[in-house]
Amino acid sequence: MLFDTTQSALEAAISGASARQTALASNLANANTPGYQRVDVDFHTSLAAALNGGEGDAAERLHSMTFSPEADASGAVRADGSTVDVDAESAKLAANALEHQAAVQVAHARIGILKAAMGTG
Repeated sequence: MLFDTTQSALEAAISGASARQTALASNLANANTPGYQRVDVDFHTSLAAALNGGEGDAAERLHSMTFSPEADASGAVRADGSTVDVDAESAKLAANALEHQAAVQVAHARIGILKAAMGTG
């Protein structure tokens, strides 16, 4: 395998943050939809489980990961039945965007180091 577990974890984190960004944006888009129940993607827990999975190759577990939104009933229910708090959702969206950007930058830097070591960068 060309890449190590760290690079695989970065790729999985980027994928998870991307799936979460889509879910959070969907929540904001449906903020005024009566009865809409917010969704979220908890990729941090999945990543931790894959990295601490014990037997087998962590990189293989990371490569096979998929992330999908799940209903999140932790928010307060508004009078119209929606559970989306626009301010909280916007803050989560911004924090997730920063996390995604950081993972992309670290992954890109690691690839740059690999290219330099091979004499192609």
